[in-house]
Amino acid sequence: MINVISISLENEMDLILAHKRSMRLAEQLGLTIATQTTFATAVSEIARSVIEHTDSGVLEVGLQQQNQRYSLMALISYEKDIELSNNDEGFYYAQKLVPEFNIIKGEKSNQVEMKIGIPRSLRVDKAKVAALQLFFMNDAPINAYESLKKRNSNLNKIAGEQEEEIRRSRFIDEKKNEFIAVASHELKTPITVIKAYIQMVKASKDECSDRLKGYVEKIDYQINKLTMLVQQLLDVSKIENGHLVYAMDNTRLNDYITEMVAVMKNIIPNHQISISLSTDVEVWIDKLRMEQVFSNLLGNAAKYSPEHTSISIDCRILEDQRVRIAVTDQGIGMSKEDMASVFNKFYRNKEVTTTHAGLGMGLYIASKIINDHDGKIWVESEEGVGSTFAFTLPYQGMVSLPLSTDL
Repeated sequence: MINVISISLENEMDLILAHKRSMRLAEQLGLTIATQTTFATAVSEIARSVIEHTDSGVLEVGLQQQNQRYSLMALISYEKDIELSNNDEGFYYAQKLVPEFNIIKGEKSNQVEMKIGIPRSLRVDKAKVAALQLFFMNDAPINAYESLKKRNSNLNKIAGEQEEEIRRSRFIDEKKNEFIAVASHELKTPITVIKAYIQMVKASKDECSDRLKGYVEKIDYQINKLTMLVQQLLDVSKIENGHLVYAMDNTRLNDYITEMVAVMKNIIPNHQISISLSTDVEVWIDKLRMEQVFSNLLGNAAKYSPEHTSISIDCRILEDQRVRIAVTDQGIGMSKEDMASVFNKFYRNKEVTTTHAGLGMGLYIASKIINDHDGKIWVESEEGVGSTFAFTLPYQGMVSLPLSTDL
């Protein structure tokens, strides 16, 4: 069948649409008023019988071509377990109105098929059928009910498309995370082997030229970077799959921050790091995971600010049993758009992708770690002035007096 009209049969109001739309199509074909009425009545009688049993019936009205002859056709679908019989007055009456009447039983649903032949004199052809489809597609609603029905149908269609898009997106994300996890695990083995050979060369007592030693140091540096990237990929995969594991422990915050800065000073030797510590408190943290946070924030501060500029760490006690740690640099700063997206997975500003290496995973992982520690993380920045990345953590209790130092 060449479908022209579709109507879901949900309630009595749909009987009016079924009748009027069937009449309208017969009229547009040029059929006589008597034929229009006969066909529309048969359609509405079967529609009524279906609505009495279910609210999920569907009416389709269109044309069927057999050789050079066309027929006006209605197809009403309904649930398989519904049995229509001649005991139903409307069902019995409809059979008498149309020359062709059939019940088609399928695996999932049943259908009533009704047809009336269209005289050749009306000259129905493919062009006319296409014109009819376009006409009913653009035809104004018959009443307020049909207008509301069409609007709801469009909304449901949009919602269905969005749900399908979400389903596809989730499927793609799952496959991507699976690939990242597998690839990262496969990369760890050769990296570990290369790292072991480098350490053997470094520990070798055999004489080695300064030039060769320089090459080994550069290889070691790049392997360390590659190891970090692989670990970040693994962490992203674990986060997406809900498998990021924490080993929590009570930790004195001031001692921990001082240790982190001492380590980072060797990694970013060209920046001065100043620390302003509050009254010491105990925090419940995973030390290794929190080390990732400090390493990322301090590493970014150094990466995006000129050499020999200052990076400050400020720690202060808040009123709600929380401590705030802020890392401030004197770097290139960020726009409002960047600040809104900087914690998103794989986000990187287009302007810095060519000048600064990275995959945009560090801050995403850091934000997840902070959130899992019942904290919050945010950024304040001004372009050309610098940025402050701050986060909060709940603390268990106070330990000692505040401390201020420069490293």
